[in-house]
Amino acid sequence: MSSSDDHAGESRHRRNPIRWLLGFGFFVQGIRGFPWLGANFFLTEQLRVNPSVLQLLQNSANLPMVAKPIYGVVSDSVYFFGQHRIPYIAIGALLQAISWLAIAFLSRSNVSILALSIYLLLSNLGASLVEVANDAIVAEAGKQKTSETQSGELPSFVWMASSLGGILGNLLGGIAIKTFSAQSTFLVFGILALLQFLVTINIREKSLNLPENPSPAGIRKHLSDLSHVLRKPEISFSIAWIALSTAVVPVLTGTMFFYQTKFLKIDASLLGISKVFGQIAMLLWGFAYNRWLKSVQPRKLMTAIQVTIAVFVISDLLFVRGVYRDLGVSDSVYVLFFSGFLETLFYFKILPFTVLMARLCPPGCEGSLMAFVMSAIALAFIVSGYLGIILASFVGVTVDDFSGFTRGLAIEAFCVGIPLILTSWIYDEAETKEKSKKIE
Repeated sequence: MSSSDDHAGESRHRRNPIRWLLGFGFFVQGIRGFPWLGANFFLTEQLRVNPSVLQLLQNSANLPMVAKPIYGVVSDSVYFFGQHRIPYIAIGALLQAISWLAIAFLSRSNVSILALSIYLLLSNLGASLVEVANDAIVAEAGKQKTSETQSGELPSFVWMASSLGGILGNLLGGIAIKTFSAQSTFLVFGILALLQFLVTINIREKSLNLPENPSPAGIRKHLSDLSHVLRKPEISFSIAWIALSTAVVPVLTGTMFFYQTKFLKIDASLLGISKVFGQIAMLLWGFAYNRWLKSVQPRKLMTAIQVTIAVFVISDLLFVRGVYRDLGVSDSVYVLFFSGFLETLFYFKILPFTVLMARLCPPGCEGSLMAFVMSAIALAFIVSGYLGIILASFVGVTVDDFSGFTRGLAIEAFCVGIPLILTSWIYDEAETKEKSKKIE
């Protein structure tokens, strides 16, 4: 290739706003922890809900995430003015802005739990639309024969952008709640989502240089294609494992939040900073994956992450039993450095898994398949949360009685280990090649 062609390619790369669109989009989605931290404190301190109701609301608000395959199929097949990614990002950002701004103003009066739940559902519907479109763009860009997309650099970039948003959101969230009020977080994020809407509508989809689909198929055709893709064992079994590895674990996040804030009296700003450490860990994970681990088979990475989760749940059990306290480690220090990290560990598996799915996904079905994958993961987290509510009730945890909490954490740790028996479900390219050689 001539130097002029190289220069033209570099010029096109600079003009392509895909990094700006995805970087800002994933940053905003990452910073969603900012208003959600405020929502947790608003629910517990002003609406005075108990641990089970808090966890029920947290997980029920994620129900729109389960319908992601529908949004994916629609975005693959329904175009607005010749575009089928940008419009959905804009609509999703606008829904989030409307929802959080409404909550910000309504929460100043006597807002009911029902009204708050409806707005939280609407907000997550908007977030789902944005995530589906963004994930599809990442997958479509991954089909282009460039060193950036083929190497997994773009997925790592958006992962780090999301982590940076999470770091900033949680860092400022605790400070904002302590200095101002929980309602201030709703207002700030609402304005930020509105800004994302305004930025998005000023970008033309053609400028992203995505692979063109000359004859967009209808919804029925996309559903048929998705059904065909999901019948491939390497895809269906991998998705089954990633969903099962989360769904069988009854997480006790609501109970832990109450234990830390009501029983241990941990300050809101400290809790926010603890989540920052978790987001920093996610950022470092994205960097480490892109630098050193992208060549490692996803099965090995996800197995190692699952084992690490089990170790940290056991660590939480020791924390609640007071073992670390007896060793001279204060509750505040443990919460600061370890609690936020465990929450984000559950998401570490998603990065290598989405890279694996992008490799296996056939052209033209990126939006539908990635939406289905994220939907399966979202549903798994919801099931996990509901099982956590049942577990908390089973071990007898209440607002005033945490005596059964350690027993609940022991059961959670045992459940984390169950998916390790089934790691052979995760597609392993090296193993498949070895089997092919033996057959030959």
